Amino acid sequence: MLALARKVNETIVINNNIEVTLLEIKGDQVKIGIDAPKSIPIYRKEIFLQIQEANKESARNVDSADVLKKLFD
Repeated sequence: MLALARKVNETIVINNNIEVTLLEIKGDQVKIGIDAPKSIPIYRKEIFLQIQEANKESARNVDSADVLKKLFD
């Protein structure tokens, strides 16, 4: 992991097309802004993990449905 120190309104650039700017520091919270192409999905980690779990569950349900369909064919 790369750890960088930034002040408010300072930016880092990732892969020539993503900019992460430190917008505000208030107590123990930090507000960042991310400027990236619309084709690049950006999620908070807890949401990303929920999406992954939902996809896994959906894949398990598809497998079960396929098995049931084959039984009745």
